[in-house]
Amino acid sequence: MLIDSAPDAVNGGPAGFQHDAFVYADDDEFVRRAAPFLRDGLIAGEVVLAALPQARIALLQRVLGSLAEQVTFVDITVAGRNPAQIIPLWTDILRRHPGRPIRGLGEPAYPGRSEAEYAEAKLHEALLNVAFEHSGPFRLRCPYSATVVSPELDPADNHPGPAGDGPRDWNEVALTLFGVPLPGVPEKAERREFGLAELTPVRRWAAGWARSYGLSADQVDDLALALHEICTNSVRFGGGRGTLSLWAQDRSLVFDIADDGRIGDLLVGRVLPPTDGHGGRGVWLANQLCDLVQIRSGEAGTQVRLHSRLD
Repeated sequence: MLIDSAPDAVNGGPAGFQHDAFVYADDDEFVRRAAPFLRDGLIAGEVVLAALPQARIALLQRVLGSLAEQVTFVDITVAGRNPAQIIPLWTDILRRHPGRPIRGLGEPAYPGRSEAEYAEAKLHEALLNVAFEHSGPFRLRCPYSATVVSPELDPADNHPGPAGDGPRDWNEVALTLFGVPLPGVPEKAERREFGLAELTPVRRWAAGWARSYGLSADQVDDLALALHEICTNSVRFGGGRGTLSLWAQDRSLVFDIADDGRIGDLLVGRVLPPTDGHGGRGVWLANQLCDLVQIRSGEAGTQVRLHSRLD
């Protein structure tokens, strides 16, 4: 199944930003869909990058032969382990090749992710349409294994349909996902409210809790710094106070920070804010330090959920 965007421009290259997807049942179908897409980009003289799990990269390198040397391959299980780091990856490619057509193959919802990671991959796919709406020429195709597709993770939700389906307001699509609260904090979670005076004690408390699960000193330091940045944002922009909840789940430590604020920037933490800007840098930093960062904001307030894997 191919969920394709508008057809290629008459000259064979992409027109503006095009974002489509395909679902593959097995390795053979993946190669049949992916290899010609990359090969066509190389023949057209485009910049070609494939961000995939290592096993998929190996398949394409074998099929493409010497042409594979002209493709930039990135292990998405490393570079995109936190889905919020994928938009900066594509942004950097566009920045380094101004004016040149870009062709990308990216699998953010690769098999083996956790439920929370799949939720973020879905939000990421919606945000791609917001981030690159006015960028181009840039064509991005996203493979989905049939094993991960479900009503909750349907590629058709966040990829433009075939020509004739009519335009969609992708900002509204992303805003809807961004405004749905995350799953509830479990009863077993430890909770502590904080304000300005409690920032340092809360950071020490959370660091000690994380240390008790066997995280390395570097991991604890990274988490404590990310947590401090997010809690500081709650004090500055979220009504002066917030609630921190801690629990372990799916081989990860989870830090949930909730406050009464409202985030209006859908791309917060995915675009490096200017040095003279107000806010945003703390979320960017958290995305560099944590395995997963989830943000939801709406009428009920804001949640930022930091994850650190235990394995």
